[in-house]
Amino acid sequence: MHAVAHLIHTYGLLVVAAFIGLEGIGLPLPGETALIVGSVIAGRTHELNIIEVIMTATAASFFGRMLGYLIGAKFGYWLLLRYGSYVRITESRIKLGQYLFLRHGAMIMIVAQFVPFMRAIAGILAGANRMPWRRYLFACFVGALVWSIFFGAAAYTFGREFAHLAESWWFMSGRRGWIVFGVVAVIAVVVFFNFVWHHEAQLTAKAERALPGPLELP
Repeated sequence: MHAVAHLIHTYGLLVVAAFIGLEGIGLPLPGETALIVGSVIAGRTHELNIIEVIMTATAASFFGRMLGYLIGAKFGYWLLLRYGSYVRITESRIKLGQYLFLRHGAMIMIVAQFVPFMRAIAGILAGANRMPWRRYLFACFVGALVWSIFFGAAAYTFGREFAHLAESWWFMSGRRGWIVFGVVAVIAVVVFFNFVWHHEAQLTAKAERALPGPLELP
């Protein structure tokens, strides 16, 4: 967080936009930290304007995730069809992923905006699973706007206290934090796949009805 603060003091909103935008493409950068630190600086030193910080964060997240979607649609879907069978990702399971993003994609994208790591890869997953792009753009804009306003306003109002709280809450520092985050991620993945395992036949049947016919390479 101190390194990000130094960069923002030096280069201003360019750092906020770069960190958040590149995170949206899929790079593991601390976009949320950049938003929080930029908002704290706006509230404490007035080097930045909080409205500009929030607008920059919203735009950067939106356009970054647009590029993430395009990357997923261009390469992710092709990789799934071409090589998915090697890791037991069958055509029916690809359809299942598409069905989930077709039915629940907007909620997935909005929730993922508030979850570290998921915020970085959600756009690529949506593109690979061919989420309808109009719905995707709407969900991305809503998620980016609400996320930017929430963290920006909170950091601007409460300052460093909120920054330290957010740092602890999202486990963004320390080896112990990464261990905790890893354990939580593993548990979440196990729970998700356990649910899919027990309901795969039912969900696959729904996916086939919603997406009939064979899948084709783009």
